[in-house]
Amino acid sequence: MSGNNGGPWGGGGNRGKGDDDNRPAGNKPPQRPTNEGGSVPELDALMNKGREQLRVLMGGNGGGQGGGNGRAQMPRQPINKGIIGVGVVALLGLWAFASFYTVRPEEQSVELFLGKYSSIGEPGLNFAPWPFVTHTVVNTTSERTEVVGASISNAASSGAGLMLTTDANIVDIGFQVVWNINDPAMLLFNIADPQLTVNAVAESVMREIIAASPLAPILNRDRGLIADTARERIQEILNEYNSGINIIRVNLERADPPTEVIDSFREVQAAEQERDRLEREADAYSNRVMAASRGQAAQILEGAEAYRAQTVNEAVGQASRFSAVRTEYELAPDVTRQRIYIETIENVLGATGATVLDPSLTGAQGGSGVVPILPLNDLANTNTVAGAVAGTATQGN
Repeated sequence: MSGNNGGPWGGGGNRGKGDDDNRPAGNKPPQRPTNEGGSVPELDALMNKGREQLRVLMGGNGGGQGGGNGRAQMPRQPINKGIIGVGVVALLGLWAFASFYTVRPEEQSVELFLGKYSSIGEPGLNFAPWPFVTHTVVNTTSERTEVVGASISNAASSGAGLMLTTDANIVDIGFQVVWNINDPAMLLFNIADPQLTVNAVAESVMREIIAASPLAPILNRDRGLIADTARERIQEILNEYNSGINIIRVNLERADPPTEVIDSFREVQAAEQERDRLEREADAYSNRVMAASRGQAAQILEGAEAYRAQTVNEAVGQASRFSAVRTEYELAPDVTRQRIYIETIENVLGATGATVLDPSLTGAQGGSGVVPILPLNDLANTNTVAGAVAGTATQGN
């Protein structure tokens, strides 16, 4: 190392001498290029030129001042109290800028003291002395939407919403979960990815509900019930996670069979509707016939009841009359016997049109000989029959 005053590459006057000369030819280190090739002066010139340009940019005079080596001498400015004051004021301004923050009415802030939860900031200007207290502002009123499965706008289903029903059918479900934040502290400390959490919980809950229901109610009448049940169940699970998330509503937008079988499914639906129509018509005919039969049966029963009552009343009346006749017979047997005889003869001969006269009135037994009755009806019938016979005889002539 003696005599090597030119830097790591060695001095120019002693180049080629020293310990390296005693080494074998194969173990000698790479030799510095010599000035004869012209490369070292060019490298020094480039380094000097770069330092000169840097000096000019830093405010130096440049241009060869400061001696024969071309370096410029930077004037040193004294650091006074004014410069220190300006620096302190600037640092205070930066600290105040980092410590004061504003919370809008639709936002809430969570303040952390040395990395631990401290308080919730109120709307307006808040003070959090940095770096001891840090804050995070969260919008708590805006509604966020997570889409699970295929929505109505995206008719081409990707298969993410295919779910199995309890009757071993597959239904393509697409729905939206609308949510916001009701507790930003819980959200920041307990949930790493709120959107992914809501999406995963919503899909799990919907698959559970669909698996417990047959296909037909899902496609028709139970869509609203499914949405309400899903909202309640998702909220329960997120509450168990202490997520600070509020589920506003669940919109069940799509509940259809898979695209590959939708035509066949519609044909089956049409056949079922036709079957239902025929069943309703059969039920209506059955009800009409049954009502008529019931009315007729009631009418027959009422007639039988009336006949029974009439027969019983007649029997009771006949028994009463017999009892009365018997009482009268016991009081006056002859009179009663004659009256019964006359009434019986009247009943028997009353329908024959014959007239029975008392001989004592007709003169056969010394009566007046005047007929006490004039049978006009019999005479009229006799004249009618005689006229008819005469007319028949005239036509025969």
